Amino acid sequence: MAVTVASEWLNACSGCEISILNIGEPILDLIPDKLELVHIPALVDSKYFGPTGDGDRLTLPKATVGLVSGGVRNAEHEEVLKELRDKVDILIALGTCATNGGIPAQANMFANEDVFAKVFRGCPTHDAVETPDDLVPCYTENVKAIDEVVDVDIFIPGCPPHPDWIADALLALLDGKTEWALPERSVCDTCPVIREEKSGGGAVKRPLENFEYDPDQPLESMRCIMEQGYLCVGAVTRAGCAGQDGAPRCISARQSCRGCFGPIRKGARPLVDMMGAMSSVGLEARSVIDRRAMLNRFVGSHGNLRPLPARRR
Repeated sequence: MAVTVASEWLNACSGCEISILNIGEPILDLIPDKLELVHIPALVDSKYFGPTGDGDRLTLPKATVGLVSGGVRNAEHEEVLKELRDKVDILIALGTCATNGGIPAQANMFANEDVFAKVFRGCPTHDAVETPDDLVPCYTENVKAIDEVVDVDIFIPGCPPHPDWIADALLALLDGKTEWALPERSVCDTCPVIREEKSGGGAVKRPLENFEYDPDQPLESMRCIMEQGYLCVGAVTRAGCAGQDGAPRCISARQSCRGCFGPIRKGARPLVDMMGAMSSVGLEARSVIDRRAMLNRFVGSHGNLRPLPARRR
């Protein structure tokens, strides 16, 4: 009998669903004999209120496995998430928005009223309007990772997650396993660049020019980006962006790690840990522009980002 899978997207962009498709031919070997997709609104039209959409309450089909991308930003997201949790045996948080809030959780630095004021009345590109409230789901107080609302069994981070890990987790479940997790390793642990454990020190450079490297030489010949004086958050970011093989994807493109796979372990505080990592090579953490946002870029949920109290005049 095939394992049934129900997928939902909340405060999401569909990148995680594209990663599911990017598993490619291996997933075709599993469908429909081993995996049966019973609900995946990003790819197939689905109705929340019964098969024809005329029911009186939101219902989702029962399934063995639930995949959820995106965090919780409004009352509808919360209702859909709780319904899916009730209908599945194993719930997977898919992608960094679901596991840690992702980019949308940058909004947690501001009160909702301030966000509405900026969007609806503070933009020079349109006339000021009242905040819409007709047939619009109420915003939650902040952007939440899904484990702040319901119990989660498996976390697959990434923006987007690599298809290798989605396939690996699903295959583990098909083999009867009920647990799965990426190793607790940092991007730096898998990065092949040259490290001298020192830098020129001082303020962090803005990346307005290329790092120093020879494009005709392999990645292994390039010096560590942070030791060149630029911000790279690989030291506090979980490895895995390249899938099961290869160097970190951004580093391979001669770009610094942005932190899209979230913290190395649950409960870590990337901002605090990163300030220590920068100090270890002589860089001044205070020189990072908007460091609270930059060092929590993908991990604003779980209390990492919140409005600051107003300063006394």
